[in-house]
Amino acid sequence: MDIRVAKELLHLWTWITRVEEIVDRGMEVYLGDDLLQEAGDSLMMKIGESANRLSKLELRAPDGVEWALAVANRNFIIHQYDQIDRAMTWLTISEDLPDWKRRLVDLVAEAECVRDSAHDRL
Repeated sequence: MDIRVAKELLHLWTWITRVEEIVDRGMEVYLGDDLLQEAGDSLMMKIGESANRLSKLELRAPDGVEWALAVANRNFIIHQYDQIDRAMTWLTISEDLPDWKRRLVDLVAEAECVRDSAHDRL
């Protein structure tokens, strides 16, 4: 795995992990807190941009993970921000992203090894 891919995967992992902090607060809290919703939007935009970069670096996504969906979600949040459906964003952060995290575990472990190996060489 290329070091650029490894670094991007680790960024993606960090943002998906941060999304868990929002989900842990529960749907009612999320739907009632505009700032928390904006934080979720920001994380989903970062995840979408990271997916775009990983796609361009030609990293094949594991089964059940589609880079193009994250990119499309990012574009929607950026360009149609006035049409965001909060129930739908809740489903994305509470169901889709935790599933992605489970499916990305092996790639992230490999990315950590690549990062650590590159660090050791410095």
